[in-house]
Amino acid sequence: MAEVTKNTDESRFEIHVDGELAGWLDYTVGRLDDVVLPHTFVEDRFGGQGLAGELVRAGLDDIRKQGYRVDPQCPYVQGWIEKNPEYHDLVADSSSFAKGLGREAAEAVEDLEDVAGVDAASDPRI
Repeated sequence: MAEVTKNTDESRFEIHVDGELAGWLDYTVGRLDDVVLPHTFVEDRFGGQGLAGELVRAGLDDIRKQGYRVDPQCPYVQGWIEKNPEYHDLVADSSSFAKGLGREAAEAVEDLEDVAGVDAASDPRI
């Protein structure tokens, strides 16, 4: 059975399987009181069990409870948040992930212009 704990001395969330450390999610508190998530790691022998996702979910839930937002610098965390839209609101506006969402919105506007012939910049309804 897996259990996630917060290790404030090491600045990471840890996941243990049957009492053994299986992986962790590093964090630091950023300059704007957001939590930077730079790295997720799961030991090879525990791979393929969904532990990284469980670890990220528990970490994000704790961060939400504390009232912080996140800067998901770790590619795994970025991908996990993209697949779980109920966590999009946790992403700090200045993060690379949020900028990526802005890029997707810009592409959608371009598609709108191509398909509907609407200039989004000049249409006050958009």
